[in-house]
Amino acid sequence: MFLLEELSQKYKTISIVGMAKNAGKTTALNYLIEEAMDEGIVLGITSTGRDGESTDLVTGTDKPRVFLDTDTIVSVPTQLYELADAGLEILKMTEYNSSIGQIMLCRVASSGYVQIAGPVINASHQKMCEEMLELGAELVLIDGAIDRKSIAAPGTSDAIILSTGAVLSRSMKKVIEETAHTVGLYRLPVLEDGEDKDIILEHLGEERPMIVGNGDVRILDLTTGLGAGKFLDGQINESTEYIYVPGAFTQSVVADINPRKLKNVTFVLKDPTKIFIDSVSWGQLRKKGLTVKVLENINVAAITVNPSAPGGYAFEHEELLKGMQEAITDIPVIDVML
Repeated sequence: MFLLEELSQKYKTISIVGMAKNAGKTTALNYLIEEAMDEGIVLGITSTGRDGESTDLVTGTDKPRVFLDTDTIVSVPTQLYELADAGLEILKMTEYNSSIGQIMLCRVASSGYVQIAGPVINASHQKMCEEMLELGAELVLIDGAIDRKSIAAPGTSDAIILSTGAVLSRSMKKVIEETAHTVGLYRLPVLEDGEDKDIILEHLGEERPMIVGNGDVRILDLTTGLGAGKFLDGQINESTEYIYVPGAFTQSVVADINPRKLKNVTFVLKDPTKIFIDSVSWGQLRKKGLTVKVLENINVAAITVNPSAPGGYAFEHEELLKGMQEAITDIPVIDVML
C-alpha cells in the first residue's frame, strides 16, 4: 500500500510541515500529489501562504513547482489565477482573504502548474478545508508555507507530515537528534481528564499563567511565563500540582525554580508548538525532573527526509534514511527522492 493511500484511510486533512526552510517540504508535497495521480485519489491542495513559485521568495533558491492533475480541488487567490499553467474551473468564491487577493476554490480542468495560496488564520483554514471536502476532495493536503510552528498546531489538521533534512545541520547526528526531539515534543502526553483539567479549561480565556492543585486555582498577575522562574518558584507550595503556561515555553520559564519543587509539579501547555527548547537543553531539564503535559498533542503521520542542503553539502541517502528510521521506529520515514 502506498503511503498516501494508507493516510487517506485514516485522515481527511494533513499538514506538511518543514522543520526549516528547504527541508524538502514542497518536494514531499509533489511526491504525494504523484501518488494521488497513480492511485486515483482526488486531492484538495491549499497552503498557509503562497507556494508553487519556482524560486523561494525568502532565500532566492530554486524550488520545485506544484503540478496538479485534473479534478484536484485547489485554493487560488484572485491575483494568481491568471498565472496558472493549468486550466482552472472556478467552483466557489470564498469569504477568505490572503495578502494577494480573495481566495477562490477551483477544480483543475486540465493538468498543469499552479501557484497556490490560502488564508493565514487557522480557523479560516479549517472552514475552507471542510468546503474542499464537500466539493469532492477525498483528502486535503495543507502546505505549511509560512510558519512551521503555527501550521503544526493540532487544530489545523488531523495529522502532519514532518519534513526534515540536511539543511538543519552539517552533522547527520544533529539532524536526527533534532528531528527525534521535535517528534517527541509533538507526542507529549495529554493531561488526564479530571477536576484540575476542567479548572484549566474553564480559565483558558484569561491567557494568564495559573497554579492549580486539589481543585483550587490561582490566576497569576503575569501576562507570560517568560523570565518568570523566580516568581513561579515563590508561588509553588505543597498543594501545587500543575502550572499552566499560556504562551511560549522556554528555559527562562523554569530556570530559577528550585529543583526539588520542579520535580513535584507538572507544567501544562495548550499544545507542543509552544515549546522553544532545543534537544540538549530539554534533556538536561528532564534530568532535573521537568514534567510537561499538553491539552492537545500533534499526530505525526509520517516523516520525509531530504539528504541535500542548498549550502552545497549532502548526506548519503541510505545512511540518513536508516539513521532516522532507527531513531524513530514507529512512524513511516521515507526519502521521497529515492
